[in-house]
Formats: sequence, C-alpha cells, structure tokens
Amino acid sequence: MSVTAVVWVFMSCCLYQLQGSSAVTPVFVQTGQDVFLDVNEADVPEGFVVFLWRFNGRNNLVSFSPNSEPNILGDYTGRIELSDKKYSVTLKNLQNTDSGVYTARLTTTVDKTLAEYKVTVQDPVSPVGLTVDSVSNSSDSCNLTVTCSSVDSHISRNFTCDDTTCSQEGGERSEVTKSGASLQVYYLSNASIICNHSNQVSWTQDMTKNIRELCTQQQSSSSTVPRIIGGVSGGLILLCCVCAVGVVVHRRKRGKYEGENNENTMYAEVETHQPRDQRPLNKSSCSSQPDTIYSLAGSPPAPTQSTETSDRTQPESLYAQVEKVNR
Repeated sequence: MSVTAVVWVFMSCCLYQLQGSSAVTPVFVQTGQDVFLDVNEADVPEGFVVFLWRFNGRNNLVSFSPNSEPNILGDYTGRIELSDKKYSVTLKNLQNTDSGVYTARLTTTVDKTLAEYKVTVQDPVSPVGLTVDSVSNSSDSCNLTVTCSSVDSHISRNFTCDDTTCSQEGGERSEVTKSGASLQVYYLSNASIICNHSNQVSWTQDMTKNIRELCTQQQSSSSTVPRIIGGVSGGLILLCCVCAVGVVVHRRKRGKYEGENNENTMYAEVETHQPRDQRPLNKSSCSSQPDTIYSLAGSPPAPTQSTETSDRTQPESLYAQVEKVNR
C-alpha cells in the first residue's frame, strides 16, 4: 500500500463530511455463520483515492486502492473473504462480539458512504414445550389453559373454543424472553394451539393435538365419574341387601332348630311312696307287680330293641325310677 493511500486512510478517519449517505440495512446472522456485505461496483469511480470497510466507525477491516491489491487489516486476517464482485466482502464465522455497524466508505475529494449494514449476531433459540394445564366444558363452549415454556421464560394463555373456532383471552400477543427472543401462543385454523419460540435467525415450536379431541375427552371423563359413583353405590346397596337376607335366613334356620330341640321328650323324675297305712288287697296281686315301676312324663317312649340301641337313638329321654316301698 502506497504512502499516499495510507495518508488518505488516516484522513478518512478524521473527516466526517458526508455526501449521498445511504440508509442502514439491518442484517441478522446466526452464531458461527457468515455474512455477505455487498456494495455496488458502479458507485465506485475510477479516480478514487481509497475504499474502506469499517466496523463501528473505528476499526478498518480491509482497504482497496486503484493501483494495489486489497489489504486486510488488523485481526481480520483469515476472517474476511474477498468476493468476485469487486469491493464486496464476506465475513466468516461471526460471533456475538461481531455485532455492530459495518460501513463502506469511499474517499475522493470528499468522504462518501456507499453502504451501511447493522449486523446482529444471534444464538439459535432453545427448544420450547406446550402443556395443557386445564380443560373445562360448559353447555356451549370449552375452556383451556395452556403454558408455553422455554429455557429462560414461560407464558400462560387462556382459550375459549366453540364448535367452529377458538379465541384467546386478551388477544394474540408475544413476550420477549431474557435472551431477546419472542415467545408466542396462537390458534391455528385446524383447531390446534401453537407455542412458538423464535428470533430473527431461528425458531422452534410445539403444538397441541386437536382441541376438539381434548374437549371431548374431558367431557367423556366428566360423564364417566358419575357413572362410576353410581355403579359403586348400587353395588354397595346390593351387598347390603344380600347380607340382610342372609341374616334373616340364618335366624329362621336357627329358630327352627331350637324349636325342634324343644320338642324332644323330656322326662321328669318322679318319686312316689305308698302311704304306710295303705295295704295291698292280697298278696298275690302285690307279688305279681314288679318291684320297680316307671312313670313317664309326656308321650310314651317308642319300644326299644336293646339297651345300647335305646341309648343311641334317644339320648334326650330321661326316665325316673319309682321304687315301691314294701311293708
């Protein structure tokens, strides 16, 4: 680079007389990506002194002179790629610190800005998730509350839906996250709710399934609960009835059994003694009667075949032995 060109570069840093300035063009670049800074070659006259790309009005990136090769300056060696289009450049592998204003300055008899770009380097947005917090049904609508969450922020929105569409409480609006991205929840015409997380270089989103399915499931679940409660109550009532019938039957059987036991023949023990002043009519009649007689209280016992058999078949029968007193 010639001494004259260096002098003009120094002078261009100090002179701020501006002619034909252009509007600033905003450019957004994702971290690690490249950006192309374009300038119209026809705007550069043949008799110019020096052409510079500058960063934030202080740092010179590359300079062009009519009679010399482009010169990449400072720490930008290896980070600037020259274009086939003369005077246009590509900045490589941009980082957040590379955000700023890039200006194409032309020096002739005066300084002139040919192009100006405001470059913003952004990281890609984080993933986002949409959850349905609550669903409730009324006679003519379905109300939903959803939450849209990112790494550093979240928002909640309420929707009221009828048979045809859904409306958001407070209308559609977005919120800016801590990282400068936009978090938004909105309704699509296909009956889905979308949670969108985006900035100028990237976006992610999550969506619910069909809203009408959610409302239908909630309605079915609400109607199932009374049926379950009714079924359980009916089962308990039936069980109580069965238990009551069982108790009655048991008591009846028990009463019948006790009645049968009461009908068993019981014999009372009777001891009779003949009065002392009573005499038998004759000896033969007295001797013809056995010394032991039996008095049966109640019905007479059935004839028995043997003592062993009688003991087994009629354990309940009791006999009272009456002994005759001899004089």
